[in-house]
Amino acid sequence: MPNFKPFLNLIFLLLLLLINFDLIYCHTKGLRPKKKQLNVNMTQVQQSEQQFMQWVQFVGSLKHSLFKTAKNKLFPSYTLIVDKNPSHGDFTSIQEAIDSLPFINLIRVVIKIHAGIYTEKVNIPPFKSFITIEGEGADNTIIQYGDTAQTIGPNGKPLGTFGSATFAVNSPYFQAKNITFKNTTPVPPPGAIGKQAVAFRISADTAAFVGCKFLGAQDTLYDHLGRHYYKDCYIEGSVDFIFGNGLSFFEGCHLHAIAQVTGAVTAQGRSSMLEDTGFSFVNCKVTGSGALYLGRAWGPFSRVIFAYTYMDNIIIPKGWHNWGDPLREMTVFYGQYKCSGPGASFAGRVSWCRELTEQEAKPFISLSFIDGSEWIKF
Repeated sequence: MPNFKPFLNLIFLLLLLLINFDLIYCHTKGLRPKKKQLNVNMTQVQQSEQQFMQWVQFVGSLKHSLFKTAKNKLFPSYTLIVDKNPSHGDFTSIQEAIDSLPFINLIRVVIKIHAGIYTEKVNIPPFKSFITIEGEGADNTIIQYGDTAQTIGPNGKPLGTFGSATFAVNSPYFQAKNITFKNTTPVPPPGAIGKQAVAFRISADTAAFVGCKFLGAQDTLYDHLGRHYYKDCYIEGSVDFIFGNGLSFFEGCHLHAIAQVTGAVTAQGRSSMLEDTGFSFVNCKVTGSGALYLGRAWGPFSRVIFAYTYMDNIIIPKGWHNWGDPLREMTVFYGQYKCSGPGASFAGRVSWCRELTEQEAKPFISLSFIDGSEWIKF
């Protein structure tokens, strides 16, 4: 059994420091001087303990071996405005708006981002949950940066794929609507090393994206872990441009390849038959350039399904790649169900993928795949 006591003690000390700090949060502009005195019946230590226990109960509800019931918070308590013109909003950068939130955020906050190109790296830390990011249309509101896995970080070491993300989310119940996340790194030449360049990384449970664009080349969308829902999104890249070990449902999405020679849509990382993860694409379309695999077996138990999806003629007839390990052919789960288009023909597919029956496809083609009825509500 891991010892979490040092971690909990550290959080407790951080909370105590925050509460003793002579500032309190202002919902529209960040921080302002403290005016309200502590209740005479509650010392600062008691107040910090109360807030800490509230956090423990909240996070404890999210720690599940398999996924438990999610409790989303739908109605915003307040709204922040980001505009490049300081006279038109509360903040001029997205990261400033996020930094203004409490260290532990337990209420729904909407950050409205006015039209413009925002060149910045954005990171949402683990305890700032229930954040919604809204743009003024994906073609009008763009968050971009150009880091790669080999970019040297503040510690003097390469960032790696994980750290290359333009926008990174590490807290649950995140939502994004009508906005573009972009990594500006150009398509690397075949075989290039260290050119992974993530536009968006989601490393938390229960996140939803509607009408968003994810633009990059190699490793565009890092669907790292947790349950996620993508609705009417556009995802562009070259090699493994949707990758990770999430349990994710893509509905009505457009997957567009910009591979110069050979590419792959997915690299799903399921590493054990006990893991309840995988990607399901329903009513999507796959277009673009190059010769494209539907997926590569990044994890030995990789799981990807395409259903009711249009596939252009760029799909390599074999469809799937074993990542250079024939043993993975016995453990992956790759399937198609009622797909269409010149690239959807099952003739020529590898013997270790499946043309699913209605019964086999059923668990993958509705929101129940990600327990969506519990937490997806707009």
